Amino acid sequence: MTTFEEETPISEFIVGRGTAQTETLNQLLPRTLRAIRKHLGMDVAFVSEFTNGRRVFRYVDSSHPTHPVQVGGSDPLEESYCQRVVDGRLPELIPDAAMLPAARELPVTAALPVGAHLSVPIRLRDGRIYGTFCCFSSVPNKSLNERDLAMVRVFAEMSADHIDRDLDAMKARAAMASRIDAVLSGDSLSMVYQPIYQLAENKIVGFEALSRFSALPTRSPDVWFGEAAQVDRGLELEIKAIKLALLGIDHFRSDVYVSVNASPESILEGDMESVLKGWPLEQIVLEVTEHAAIDHYGDIAKVIEPLRHRGLRVAVDDAGAGYASFRHILSLAPDVIKLDVSITRNIDTDRSRRALAGALIGFAEATNCKIVAEGVETASELSVLRQLGVNKAQGYFLGKPMAIASAAKLAQ
Repeated sequence: MTTFEEETPISEFIVGRGTAQTETLNQLLPRTLRAIRKHLGMDVAFVSEFTNGRRVFRYVDSSHPTHPVQVGGSDPLEESYCQRVVDGRLPELIPDAAMLPAARELPVTAALPVGAHLSVPIRLRDGRIYGTFCCFSSVPNKSLNERDLAMVRVFAEMSADHIDRDLDAMKARAAMASRIDAVLSGDSLSMVYQPIYQLAENKIVGFEALSRFSALPTRSPDVWFGEAAQVDRGLELEIKAIKLALLGIDHFRSDVYVSVNASPESILEGDMESVLKGWPLEQIVLEVTEHAAIDHYGDIAKVIEPLRHRGLRVAVDDAGAGYASFRHILSLAPDVIKLDVSITRNIDTDRSRRALAGALIGFAEATNCKIVAEGVETASELSVLRQLGVNKAQGYFLGKPMAIASAAKLAQ
């Protein structure tokens, strides 16, 4: 097999390869260091960071796996070539360290040893020196010239650009984590309840609990949950939302249920038995909210089946929104199938939507489960859904999400 070094000319990195432009820092810099080390015939190439008076080796490529310079290693900054290059005590290009008194006096020159050395500062967008882009060999190399130095500068600039973006991402993640932690520890998360009507008798049989966030910046709930997932707080936020949603049960008659949204992760890892403990399971519908295929249906079934035997009902949310929802229906055998808004919207004027809804309704009847149509916004849509045989429906035409006090009063 052809190796990377054999097939990737250095010129491709200098002009910017299409794939390299979208690579992450951890992918790009090791490839870059290897390319330049091989091209210049050096023993070691590395990117260092200056922090707390030390030089830390963040990325390293070496021709010798046991070389003293290793990722994560560090040494005093003042004792390094890097600091002296940055402040001008050493030149960026040193073909033979033994011929330069300022380099020869450094203990590291003999200890490694250092023969030839190339090093340039990595300067970030705000003008700060992050560290250096360096390469060196144990023997002199008098063929090194200004052209080689110019090439290393190009790589240092490219590295600075990627490091800047990585630092920006880290700052954004830290800000995101701070926002989510504030929500988890505060009271900016609340629940509203949207009524679900039994169409035949035109009466409320349940409410779907929906999350609302009063924290700034103002964003939709899916953005908040998405951010929580990005900073590994998704499970915590979802479990908090479920617990808040269940509080609504105390405000409703025993024949009115509360439908709560739960991802496969919360079902599998959120100790659902404990979360639901003490609540009347016959008044709870667990909506599986996942738009991607699930690989562990069997594990989910092991968690929810004992709860179902004690009265819990399971719904598949957003049925018809994609292929994954059909897999959920077939694998989880839900008690309730919720028609996605993409089907109910304009169902009164779209023959294809009516056909798909009709097929799902027929499937529900054959498998002894119920249909709830979501997103009903007009009398005409509701009329068509009635004609098709839909059992239950929710949507702005029937009732908007409301605070628990209003929901309790409406359901009396």
